[in-house]
Amino acid sequence: MSTLDPVEGAASLPPARRAQHAAATASTRRPRPRRPRFSPARVGVYAFLIIAALFFLLPLYVMLVTSVKPMAEIRLGNLLAWPAQATLRPWVDAWEAACTGLDCNGIQVGFWNSVRIVVPSTVLSIAVGAVNGYALSFWRPRGAGWLFGVLLVGAFIPYQVMIYPMVRVLASVHLFSSLPGIVLIHTIFGMPVMTLLFRNYYAGIPLELFKAARIDGGGFWRIFLQLMLPMSLPIIVVAMILQVTNIWNDYLLGLVFAGTKNLPMTVQLNNIINTTTGERFYNVNMAATLLTSLVPLAVYFISGRWFVRGIASGAVKG
Repeated sequence: MSTLDPVEGAASLPPARRAQHAAATASTRRPRPRRPRFSPARVGVYAFLIIAALFFLLPLYVMLVTSVKPMAEIRLGNLLAWPAQATLRPWVDAWEAACTGLDCNGIQVGFWNSVRIVVPSTVLSIAVGAVNGYALSFWRPRGAGWLFGVLLVGAFIPYQVMIYPMVRVLASVHLFSSLPGIVLIHTIFGMPVMTLLFRNYYAGIPLELFKAARIDGGGFWRIFLQLMLPMSLPIIVVAMILQVTNIWNDYLLGLVFAGTKNLPMTVQLNNIINTTTGERFYNVNMAATLLTSLVPLAVYFISGRWFVRGIASGAVKG
């Protein structure tokens, strides 16, 4: 079978159709207009991005260069100048010799205290939030809507409102100023947000999958452990990033509930910076501040791809 040439086919059409065909052919062959490389809108967007980057990066640059300067250069007042003789001695002093009052063991004490607080608090809050979100998404017990509403309200109540009642409660059960006490506090305060994240994530899973597991004889824990939990890796990473960052950066709860032997890194950093005995070493203070922020930065850089995937998979849905 022979193919019809476009030109011959167009010639056999009526005059009106031939004109329409010619106009359509000309419009398809017409080259698209090229966008200008530097339009006012694009220049404005790039200017905003550059200013925003400088706004956030300039303090980081000042902290970084100050932390590797000797005190003799800092006293010259050249805040933005690159160090003439860079040294890592302030970082070593901040880690193992900085003073918090009369205690001069560095910020490493607060680092290990924060690790002991963050790890169990993150695991427990994610575990409780995942079970709550799973139950509220699929099993829906009586009063599930009211329970979910109460949890959401709890996510927006300021910490300061509940500090004194929680102090009294923990003191009555002999957990105040202890490591289990601060872990329990972070688990309780993290449960509403974790429940919201996991409920919205599980709400995006087809209900037919859950019904098929029920038909196969799966119970509450079997479906959760063997079906839902393996599918929850993206949202678990999102929850882990949020909890690690919030708990690591916490100051108020750690100061009130941890006790003097379990003070987290943020409290130790405040004590180092506000120590007024002797000369104030700004390079050591900047190094201690950067050491405190390394863990959240590392978590974001390592798990950033999973964080975006979890958000796109339904972490903010609903």
